[in-house]
Order: sequence, then C-alpha cells, then structure tokens
Amino acid sequence: MAESKFFESDFELAADHVLRRWQRPALGIGGLALGASLLGAIVWPTQFYQAWLVAFLYWLGLALGSMAILVLQNITGGRWGATIRRPLEAAAGTVPMMALAFVPIVVGLPVLYEWARPDVVAHDHILQMKAFYLNKPFFLGRAAFYFLVWSALSRQLIRWSTEQDEEGHSERRAGRVHSASLAGLILYVLTITFAAIDWGMSLTPHWFSHIYGLVFGIGQVLTAMTLMIMVTAMTADRRPMSKVATPERFHDLGKLLFAFVMVWGYFNLSQFLIIWSADLPEEVPWYLDRITGGWQVLMIVLVLVHFLLPFGLLLSRSFKRNPKTLVRVAALLLVARYLDLYWWITPVFSPGHFTMDPMHVVTLMGIGGVWLWAFLTNLARRPLLAFNDPVVALELEKA
Repeated sequence: MAESKFFESDFELAADHVLRRWQRPALGIGGLALGASLLGAIVWPTQFYQAWLVAFLYWLGLALGSMAILVLQNITGGRWGATIRRPLEAAAGTVPMMALAFVPIVVGLPVLYEWARPDVVAHDHILQMKAFYLNKPFFLGRAAFYFLVWSALSRQLIRWSTEQDEEGHSERRAGRVHSASLAGLILYVLTITFAAIDWGMSLTPHWFSHIYGLVFGIGQVLTAMTLMIMVTAMTADRRPMSKVATPERFHDLGKLLFAFVMVWGYFNLSQFLIIWSADLPEEVPWYLDRITGGWQVLMIVLVLVHFLLPFGLLLSRSFKRNPKTLVRVAALLLVARYLDLYWWITPVFSPGHFTMDPMHVVTLMGIGGVWLWAFLTNLARRPLLAFNDPVVALELEKA
C-alpha cells in the first residue's frame, strides 16, 4: 500500500505540470470563439446553425466514444485499458455539458430540418407520412431521453471507479460493473443509432440507410481512441505512467486504432456499394451531392488520410509500439474525423457546391475549447492511474 501511495502522490505532481497548463488556454480560446459564434448567430444565423451542428456532433463523438470504449474495457478486462481508463472517464464525464451544447440546435430546428417547417410538410406527401416520427415534440423528447441515458450511464461508470479507488477491488462490484456494462453497450448502440437518424439522417428525410447509425457509432469510438492515444503519449515519460505505458500497451492501443479504422472503412464502403449498385432514385442523389462540385476532392482526401495512409502505417508492428509515431497517426485521424463529419453533413445545405465559411472554424473552436477545459478539469481531479484496478495492479507488478 505504501508503494501505491508513493506512485499516486508522484503522479499528481506530474498531472499538474502536464495537463493543467492547458486548461486556461483552452477555456480562453473557447470563450472567445463562442463569443464570435454568438455574433455570427445574429448576423448569419443560417450558417451558424449549420456549422454548430457539425461541431456539436464532432465533440459529442469524443464524449460518447470514450464512454463506449470504457464500457468495452469493463466487459473485456483487457490490459490495454490500464493507461486510458482515467482519460476515458474524464471524457465520458462531459456528456451533461454536451446536452447544453444541444440547445442551439433546438432553437435552429426549422433552419436545419425541412420536416420542422410546416409549409414544406404541407406540400410533401412523404414528409406527411413520416410526421408521426419526425415532429418537434417527439424529436425533443427523444433527444432528452438520449442525454438522460448517456449521462446516467457515464455517471454510474465513474461512480463505480471512484468506489474502487476508495474501497479497493471487490469481486462483487466487478461482477455488477461487468453486467451493467453489457447492458450499457446495448443501450449505447440503440441510442446512438436513433440519435444519428434524428440528428443526421433526417436532414435528408427522403433518404435512408440501414447502417447510418453504425457508421456514426464507429466514428465516435475511433475519434475517442485517437484522443486517448495522444493523452497517453503526453504522459508516458512520467512516473508511474511510464511503468504501464510500455511499448506493449502502445502496441495494443495501436491495434485497436487499426481495427476501428478498418471497421470504419468497411461500413462506409458497404453503404456506398449497396446504394450505388442498387441505383435507386431516392438513394443515389445523397452520394451525387457529395461527389460533385468540389466535394469529390474532400472525399478523395478522406479516403487517403482517413483510411489508406493510417491503414498502411498501422500495419507496422514497430510503428505501433513507438508512441512518437503512433501519436502522429492519431492526430491525423483526429483531424480527419471532423472532415468526415463535415462531408456527411454540410452537402445537405450546399449540394453539388463545396463550401466552408468562418463559422465552421469558430464553432469548432468554441465548443472544443470549453470541452477540452472540462475534460482536462475532470482529468486533473484524480491520479491518471486507478491503483486499485486489477489491470493496473498487474501492470505495476510486471514493471
């Protein structure tokens, strides 16, 4: 126990030095960008709501993806979770904050979604048939339910981890966490599927895809894993993280990143091949809007930086074991994840004509700055290693 206390105290000092120095800059940049976003909402409301939706989905993906990975780690008990459990909990703890970031979308509902405009619905038979589902009260009720489930799940996961810190490992609690995590994984898959349909797919209510929710889900998990690798690499040279952030653990994280890249590519290719080969008039236009007018350039960039380049680099075992090289791929994918969401969402408002305006930059920085501040605040509250976690204990014994 004395050795554990030494490690805990030792790392708290390192956490102050490495992490807390970014809190104020993140909050300052986020506050300034949010101020610019508010000004943009007054001057260019249409562009503001469109940009806010993309930024919101991006940063929400980091929170929910982290919660999903945390659930997976609880189920599998893999040693790969030793270094990233605390960052996962810190990111999952930002879910309630993201509920506040949803408010502008509620305000801009008629601007974003044509099914929320009574004059459009009155002249569209298909929208009238879907009105039982696509209507404002039911939409808001579902959104409230999603955030309630996500907030409750993330809070309970963090609560169990805190109890383990204070009371030590308990087989009874571990069994409870495992069972709850299985249920949590099912809840995550179901809620993110419907949330993706509500917030993304219903932007084009005449179009549909059966795996739209799965693409969103794997994108969130991939986004979160890139951040976890970057945080681990930033702290890997300080005790006691250096005892568990070994080349073997980076190799594990690299393999997971590689797997998520593969699944993302498989889902996207599957959707494209099925829709393109079917050649149905109600489905193909969704892709036509994204492969013309300059959008095809962004699509090619995504194929290169979101799949082909990471796929080739992550094939190397030595590449995955080196934190300096692995973190570069993670950073590249973190940028690619925003471009991917931008390619999925923005062509709805600018079909066949590529566009990017300053509102996308300030909304991304505004939500992102505040989110990073909240994430780093959560992260700095506790040591980065859960010392009573059996996985961490095994790693420390091996060191």
